[in-house]
Amino acid sequence: MAPRLTRANVCYHARVPVTVCASVDLDALECYHRIHALNVGVSDAARVAILRQALPRFGELFAKFGVKATFFTVGQDVRTDAEGAAILAALVNQGHEVASHSHTHPYNLVRLPREQIANELDRAHDALGTATGSSPLGFRAPGYEVNAAVIELLAERGYAYDSSVFPSIPYYAAKAAVMGAMKVLGRTSGSILGSPRVLAAPTQIYRPSVANPYARGHAPLLELPVSVTPWLRLPVIGTALITLPEFVRRRLVKAALGGDVFNLEMHGIDLCDADQDGVDPKLVAKQPDLRVSLARKCAALERSLAECAAVGARFVPLRQVAHERTASI
Repeated sequence: MAPRLTRANVCYHARVPVTVCASVDLDALECYHRIHALNVGVSDAARVAILRQALPRFGELFAKFGVKATFFTVGQDVRTDAEGAAILAALVNQGHEVASHSHTHPYNLVRLPREQIANELDRAHDALGTATGSSPLGFRAPGYEVNAAVIELLAERGYAYDSSVFPSIPYYAAKAAVMGAMKVLGRTSGSILGSPRVLAAPTQIYRPSVANPYARGHAPLLELPVSVTPWLRLPVIGTALITLPEFVRRRLVKAALGGDVFNLEMHGIDLCDADQDGVDPKLVAKQPDLRVSLARKCAALERSLAECAAVGARFVPLRQVAHERTASI
């Protein structure tokens, strides 16, 4: 028999703090050139804009709310940009987490031979550990695409969690439509469309099946899905929060705060300024978020974090949540 709902236990549940994990994928602007099949070079300024310009802006934003975030970082970027690596290392020293986003950010990671996937993981692990003094325990795949081989290799290396599953129906549909349109026009995106099984994946933290990462199972590591809303599975990520109308942004954040853990995923480009950071106009024309002013982006993300803080949210890195939940899931 279900327990009777009383005023006392309603108040008790209302006091349980919401856990918010802010994470940022530090994809270089060159990654977006590949997505849109742009045959134009990346300027020297744009090549390092994410680590040198956008990353410090995120540091300032998070400091306002006492947020300790997770930065999913591409290994080769910290190997080739000492200044950017130093900025990241300083943030890690302040309590933020560095996690792996592969070594070269291959969108087709899941289609590579197992030994190449292992090479991507190992090179990134070494590069990030050397650059920051902290070895990653978490991973997010390029383009959110994960498979059995990735999960197996992460588990073999002692990773605590993966955070690649993005079970958003609108996102998957929009991606399929864009890639289909590009194909009709004779252009091939550098990205790929992964398995539709992701659309039925759990939306809250779970232990995945090694054979099928989109289903519950008994893998040694946890899956921390990127947050979506209930039912419609609308994406609650940085891109949506900075590009959609204000009333929609508020509703997305409110819906995400109703879950067990709000895994708020953002990208470096979310705090990139097209003019200041040397972004090519052809990329600006393809990326709606680059046509939003930096001031508006900062304001939207700041309001979102403020709304989290207003309900008593605790802000912790993903690795802490994985540590707390690993014994109970």
